[in-house]
Amino acid sequence: MIFLKRYKLFFLLLSFPAGLIAQSKHQLSNPHPSKEAVALYSYINDMFGKKILAGQMCSTWGVDELKYLHEVTGKYPAIRGMDFIESAQSDSEVIRSIAWWKRGGIPTIMWHWGAPGIGEGYQNSLKEIDINKCFEKGTPEYIDFWTQLKMKADQLEKLKEAHVPILWRPFHEFSGDWFWWSKQGPEQFKRLWKTMYHYFVNDRKLNNLIWVLCYTAKADSSWYPGDEYVDIAGADIYDAGNGPQTEMFQKVKKVVDDRVPIAYHECGVPPDPDECLEQHTMWSWFMEWHTDYLMKVDQKYLRDVYNSPLVITLDELPDIMKVYGKKQGKKG
Repeated sequence: MIFLKRYKLFFLLLSFPAGLIAQSKHQLSNPHPSKEAVALYSYINDMFGKKILAGQMCSTWGVDELKYLHEVTGKYPAIRGMDFIESAQSDSEVIRSIAWWKRGGIPTIMWHWGAPGIGEGYQNSLKEIDINKCFEKGTPEYIDFWTQLKMKADQLEKLKEAHVPILWRPFHEFSGDWFWWSKQGPEQFKRLWKTMYHYFVNDRKLNNLIWVLCYTAKADSSWYPGDEYVDIAGADIYDAGNGPQTEMFQKVKKVVDDRVPIAYHECGVPPDPDECLEQHTMWSWFMEWHTDYLMKVDQKYLRDVYNSPLVITLDELPDIMKVYGKKQGKKG
């Protein structure tokens, strides 16, 4: 049965017109990216449309997701996910990011940013504020907004100094209506995104970041900040089973076309890689959510995904700097 499945996959790949395995045409938005960011982005572009990188969001409590995955599948994910949700944990997430890159893996960091002027943590990220006050000098929102941006830039600067590239995905699920950055519509969201981008890239010279724009399943162009601010676009859904989520993929593709890779940046169950190939829905990566979400995934299915020839795990990553590190970082 396994032989027949792989035989079928081989001929599916051979039968694809060249355009269906097209690479992203975009280069990094940062005009002066680090050599590590260029190398990682070159690798991601090279794989996009061919294979899917396995990703796992990791918690700092309860479950050791990486250990569990290895016990169940015999593999580790290519991408390890971390979160700047609490300032007290940020140093540890930086250390983990450095260690994962040195181990040969790809680190990604998100930020469950508590609403400025209210406080940190997940519950505070769900509260609503007047975003305009983040830009009015002297308000509690303004003071906290810029304090938090500086604190996170300081952490990301440590990663720059360690020569570690980061898939940076702030303001995730912005096209929903649950986080403070999404509650006041696309124009306010784009204002926040561009403000962070300009501060991190232009003022703080953080050239090690690959900017990942994270839609919900509702992707549309009204929320798109522009190619000059985006390196990868993604979408997520949690309760749709293990299908390839072709409709969601196509919604993102309608916004970005082939200009940037498209990622399934969070999921409740990893998509079936065989179905992804059959339906021309080859996500750049999937990111399985942590703790209970991972534990509820059928173990046989998890083994099948992690051992699929279409899925890249940690042991299958190349030496990214050795193979891709000579590429130049000029913006196209």
